[in-house]
Amino acid sequence: MLEKETINFEKTVIAGVITQNQSEEKLSEYLDELEFLTFTAGGEVIKRFSQKMERPNPKTFLGTGKIEEINLYIKENDVKTIIFDDELTPAQQKNIQKVLDVKVLDRTNLILDIFAQRAETSYARTQVELAQYQYLLPRLTGMWTHLERQRGGIGMRGPGETEIETDRRIVRDRIALLKEKIKTIDRQMSVQRGNRGALVRVALVGYTNVGKSTLMNVISKSEVFVENKLFATLDTTVRKVVIKNLPFLLSDTVGFIRKLPTQLVESFKSTLDEVREADLLLHVVDISHPEFEDHIASVNQILQDIKSMGKPTIMVFNKID
Repeated sequence: MLEKETINFEKTVIAGVITQNQSEEKLSEYLDELEFLTFTAGGEVIKRFSQKMERPNPKTFLGTGKIEEINLYIKENDVKTIIFDDELTPAQQKNIQKVLDVKVLDRTNLILDIFAQRAETSYARTQVELAQYQYLLPRLTGMWTHLERQRGGIGMRGPGETEIETDRRIVRDRIALLKEKIKTIDRQMSVQRGNRGALVRVALVGYTNVGKSTLMNVISKSEVFVENKLFATLDTTVRKVVIKNLPFLLSDTVGFIRKLPTQLVESFKSTLDEVREADLLLHVVDISHPEFEDHIASVNQILQDIKSMGKPTIMVFNKID
């Protein structure tokens, strides 16, 4: 008998808030998605925490009582990581980490981590690295908690702060370098797009994991990587397709998601240029998903953000069976 492959998933808890703008039902949907994101990144969600509040606590996101409840659960169940559904401020992240003493991530951080795992080409890796550094820059002080724990001693104040400043400079230099690298590749890709001639361009767009790559494989009879996880495709794949003597170019693009980090939209600008320059969009929808209408709205919002909303669009309902 074959032995079942054992994967060590990281024990994780997730947390979110119910506010005037986010009902309990809505939070439940978001936490379902956060759980799938966590699984994609290699984590196992063993508990969810939520709290009803007017607005998130500026110091610890959740109320102090709820943070204590989570702290107790984390200690009793040997949890390694907590992931919040909304982006935490650098101060919130630092304060929560002080109390819980485990890895504290937010949705943005998690999505960036998945993108980093999925980036295959040097271009995708450059784009992800840029987004990660932009996210990291305001949070650098939190990285120096190991110095703060020893800060009772004489002379500890200076070096820590000096190192943070040095790190900031290194990160800023790296960001500038990556932006230059991306500009160079963007120019090359723009030339490549120009060289494709006057063929009609069709771009597949849609929420992540709706089956765009599967559809791409069927239409173009090609082998594009497909997996039942979020963000399986990061790099744009372009194929020449001929249907009934009509040739056209078909491109598969990165999937969209609700609360997509702005850093990613910015650094994946060139990948999204395939959408901007397309003559026709095929908007793929997973009709079997209970929140498919919400997914359509999220995709439309991002299309609006990248000024591609007015393009001729055919909606393709996938997973209809």
